[in-house]
Amino acid sequence: MKLGIDGLKLPEAKKRGPLASLDHVKALGLSGIFFSTVLDMSPTLDRGLLREIRSKADELGLYLESGVGKINPYCSAEAPEFRAIGGGDIIAGFTRMIEASAAIGCLELWVSPGNFKPAYPGRLANDRFRTDVGWDEQLAGIEKVLQRLAPVARDHGAHLNIETHDEITSFEIVRLIEAVGPDCVGAVFDTANGLQRAEHPVFAARRLAPYIRQTHIKDAYVGRAPGGLDFQTRPCGTGIVDFAAILPILAKANPALNLSLEVAQSTEDKRRAANPRQCIEIDDPVWRAGHPDLTAEELAAYMAMIDAYEQRVASGAVPDWEAFEASQYGYPTYEHQSYGFNEAVGFIRRSAQHIERLCADQGIALSAADGQRKAA
Repeated sequence: MKLGIDGLKLPEAKKRGPLASLDHVKALGLSGIFFSTVLDMSPTLDRGLLREIRSKADELGLYLESGVGKINPYCSAEAPEFRAIGGGDIIAGFTRMIEASAAIGCLELWVSPGNFKPAYPGRLANDRFRTDVGWDEQLAGIEKVLQRLAPVARDHGAHLNIETHDEITSFEIVRLIEAVGPDCVGAVFDTANGLQRAEHPVFAARRLAPYIRQTHIKDAYVGRAPGGLDFQTRPCGTGIVDFAAILPILAKANPALNLSLEVAQSTEDKRRAANPRQCIEIDDPVWRAGHPDLTAEELAAYMAMIDAYEQRVASGAVPDWEAFEASQYGYPTYEHQSYGFNEAVGFIRRSAQHIERLCADQGIALSAADGQRKAA
């Protein structure tokens, strides 16, 4: 296994560009980069540039992963670049992206089933609860897109890997994989996103283990709040996710799996207002009805996990939502942009050290990077 980082959250990734970002990853002591889509490497799918990126990654001993994008057809208008790269045909666009990725040996390709809309409150931030089109219809549309792309993926020996994104459950991902075929569809396991669907991360890891081909390694705060539960991204080891239990599951299922940290994005890279409370409306009857696969056993384990974490918060072992928001890792307002480059690097360091320590303690082989962790 190798420990790297999600390219979208790498500080200054857009400013430096893909080639210089490889140097940055190496300098941070990480072992690879996971670009969300191949368009993040080259918006025009320039084959020469893509080969140059591949060559440099190989020279630096870094893994290189990529993706295709949002494949929910009801969200297509929110990502016009995928249609544009296909000359107006989104399936042609995705096909070109698969072909370009495969040409540089990127055969594990991220896809996502929706978008998160932070401007909307509670469950309405998720496509799962859209009122203009039902979630079952969206899942059917996603399956149709995957079926259209499956022959292309098979022809190139690639997998389209569905992320455990904010709006989808691991149960639904397994059904999609089995419907289209595990020979060309897999999973990207985000260790924290399932918390928003009341899934216990260890239960989800076990469910998805045979299909996990890419990862987003992320931790989170989850605690009781008005309207349900608060969710807030935290450095690995300081949140609710039990990596000590999850990492052996991943290593046993796929010893060659890359672990890609997904950290809070620097406000120097993306200016924003204060991070809104991301409410999980777990007590709302509509919300509960929208999760028919959730068992009483898993829900009980999930709530027990929250109770245990809240005890850590109450003891002062970890900061509560407000204290973290005000800290160097918090999400400041436009007027107070304190979570910048150095703070984001600190977030990466803390997360990487936790994962490395757990792997060492449990005898999980984690390929070491040659770089030194520094703000490069």
